[in-house]
Amino acid sequence: MVLTSFDKTIQQTKTFVGVDLDQMTEERPCVLIVEDDPDTTFILKHILRNGGFNVLSAASGAEAIRKTSELKPHLILLDLMMPEMDGWETLDYLRQMSNTPVIIISALGTKDDIVKGFQQGVDDYIAKPFYNAEVVARVQAVLRRVGNRTEISRMVFPGINLTLDRVNQEVTYQDKSIELTPKEFSVLAVLAKAAPAVVNYQTIASNVWGVVSEDTYRRIKYLIYLLRQKFDSIDPANNLLINVDRLGYKLRTE
Repeated sequence: MVLTSFDKTIQQTKTFVGVDLDQMTEERPCVLIVEDDPDTTFILKHILRNGGFNVLSAASGAEAIRKTSELKPHLILLDLMMPEMDGWETLDYLRQMSNTPVIIISALGTKDDIVKGFQQGVDDYIAKPFYNAEVVARVQAVLRRVGNRTEISRMVFPGINLTLDRVNQEVTYQDKSIELTPKEFSVLAVLAKAAPAVVNYQTIASNVWGVVSEDTYRRIKYLIYLLRQKFDSIDPANNLLINVDRLGYKLRTE
């Protein structure tokens, strides 16, 4: 049997089982690989680590959106053919969040696909099967060209169709704008940043008011009540702000 270069690379890299490919080194740029095929992800991680980059991975569009918001990668390698949320939809959400550079890496390599990618704001396009050195070279070229574009201006939750604009303190839910007071937005932003985890009362109070007291506890409850009213006015069937008894609150994201 004749092995392709891709097959040979898989055999070689599988001798590295146990190495933590997600170990971070601060001085290196970070690349997020969005790919649902684990073998391709493994290969790309190995290529980019050897090329001098830190690497993260996401197996779905939703995971990519969450990791982009939380970890602020310097560049995203995005596959197109993924289940549930494909690469085009993921790209749309990513562009709503930030201008982090995106390189599509896909088996869809027709001229129409490539043109569509550039029209939708990608920074480069690599067709599969890829050449290892080309992946590193193109990532390096894009980062040289665009510099550091890691600032995240929005938090996006596709599962509930919710967007928080941090800069303008604007909220959109089910494609409708919701007007919030600065304190309402601050409480919601604390929950959104931690979502879907539970945020205790002390953490909310410290982030919003800088102090923890009985008064801030009452304020939190009242602001959650107001937020629920505003969300319910758009979609009363879904309770987005969940009270976890004696612990705090969480934002439901699915």
